[in-house]
Amino acid sequence: MKDKIYSTTILAVKKDGRSVMAGDGQVTFGETIMKHKAAKVRFIYKDKVLVGISGAAADAFSLIERLEGKLESYKGNLVRAAVELAKDWRTDRVLRRLEALLLAMDKNHMLIISGTGDVIEPDEDVAAIGSGGPYALAAARALLAHSDLDAREIAYEAMKIAASICIYTNEEIIIHELGEERYE
Repeated sequence: MKDKIYSTTILAVKKDGRSVMAGDGQVTFGETIMKHKAAKVRFIYKDKVLVGISGAAADAFSLIERLEGKLESYKGNLVRAAVELAKDWRTDRVLRRLEALLLAMDKNHMLIISGTGDVIEPDEDVAAIGSGGPYALAAARALLAHSDLDAREIAYEAMKIAASICIYTNEEIIIHELGEERYE
């Protein structure tokens, strides 16, 4: 297996009308940490959609651009854009080779999009992808059920727990919230 550059662990949480997405900062090349503070979560489509990436970095960034194009085509309809992207990803000869997962959310939907044509909307108000995803997901579910923490605090604490378990996840956590004011 060839060494590839991978980025991992994205978590989305919805609670009490707030929608947040968190990503760790670690990027690895094989078994070497190449970067500690990568931005894996970003706003797209007029800052109305949050998207996080996991997998081969270049592949994931290419898919984000395609998702944004689909959002433009379908006037911000995240579900329709995700389904169309997944269809293209599964059937297009070049796209089929891309190794990544996307986690996308707007105020109404949270979706995991894969290259096998899957578009999954979780039953609960939490979803995660990447190497540390199962750990972050388990922690976030527990915190949602058994704490008074808000969505941002749950995402932060769950990501810290994932970082303490997964060697491909670090504590350089970036959290974005839909509807927050952004200054650039």
